[in-house]
Amino acid sequence: MSFTSRLKSLLGIEIKAAPSLADASGFYFDLFGASPTLAGVTVTPYSAMTCAPVACAVRSISEPAGSLPLHIYKRLPDGGKEKATDHPLYKVLHDAPNSFAPAALFRTQLMADALLQPHGAFAQIIRVDDGKAAELIRLDPRTTPVAVDDSEIEPTYKVNGREIAGADLIHIPSPAYDQRKGLVGEGRNVIALALVMERAASTLFGNSAKPGGLLSTEAQTPDAIAKVAAAWKAAHGGDKSGGVAILPKGTTWEQLTFSSVDSQFLEMRTYAVAEIARLFRVPLHMLMQVDRAQPRSIEAIGQEFLSQALLPRLRSFEQELELKLLTPEERDQYCIEFDVDGFARADLATRAQAANNLVSARVTNPNEARRMFFDDLPAYQGGEVFENFNTSSAHAGGKLNSTNEQEAA
Repeated sequence: MSFTSRLKSLLGIEIKAAPSLADASGFYFDLFGASPTLAGVTVTPYSAMTCAPVACAVRSISEPAGSLPLHIYKRLPDGGKEKATDHPLYKVLHDAPNSFAPAALFRTQLMADALLQPHGAFAQIIRVDDGKAAELIRLDPRTTPVAVDDSEIEPTYKVNGREIAGADLIHIPSPAYDQRKGLVGEGRNVIALALVMERAASTLFGNSAKPGGLLSTEAQTPDAIAKVAAAWKAAHGGDKSGGVAILPKGTTWEQLTFSSVDSQFLEMRTYAVAEIARLFRVPLHMLMQVDRAQPRSIEAIGQEFLSQALLPRLRSFEQELELKLLTPEERDQYCIEFDVDGFARADLATRAQAANNLVSARVTNPNEARRMFFDDLPAYQGGEVFENFNTSSAHAGGKLNSTNEQEAA
């Protein structure tokens, strides 16, 4: 043992040997940002988005996150809640987080980062003198990457080499089990398979969707063979294929047919799309691949996507905003939530029936039903009364609403 090693041992400094180049753990590949795949292609968050099923899965989650309304609610003593439009953060979250990005674009990009990037998405909180959040700035991973050290219980963050407090960063974590790899890193082999098959399909159709054939000639010298091949490609290659072939004397053409492997190409592409749907936990129909085995209503399909794919990501988003933007005292009084009621909205007839049932049962009043089921229709005078308009006893002036003086009369 060397003197340096002994000194480190006495001081309690842990010594770890770096993995060798033959190590299969992928240490050096992760270090230099080139994760290997069994298909032989490198998969990054940006190359993954060139794969149509991945792009569709990411947008299926990120775009609703941007389009759904985000509100700050004030908790009421009776257990209910109301929009806190007078809260300083309401316009930051609902309208625009800063002076150059609308709220919908900001949340869409942040959710896409969370699904694609290692460690997820980051946004810096710009605070004013009293510590209140005034702006939110998305940190683009291409231009402003965030280095995360999660070796301790509480992670530390560095931006451009400068350490930044975790309380000043919105961090939407990746849904991956290994945060250092992210969802794309964990599923790189699945994505690589789809990328390779897309390239194979492009090459196939680039050659007029026909496999190569065998051109036989009686020519003996290499120059003569090369001339026959060049003449064939010039007359029948690429977009010129399909015409009548005129062959020199002693030359024959044999067309090759699809093999059993070629005939399974479409099934393999379908399987690759299903694998990506499993990776992002997005229902297969959201990737534009219809599953005819289980016919369901539009409402059921929307509810399935909401509960399985979208809601877990939205809850993570909401709780991070509450933790970093609200003080402990404010968290007892306010909450930040996405309004998902309209996402799985039923058709007009179903909504009208539900509104009628709730008003008749006096669960909601007419004005509340108008806001809930009919795109925030304005209230009308007298619509705050909880009564059943379908029965005379509950209607205004009826038995259930009569005063003692009226009964006595």
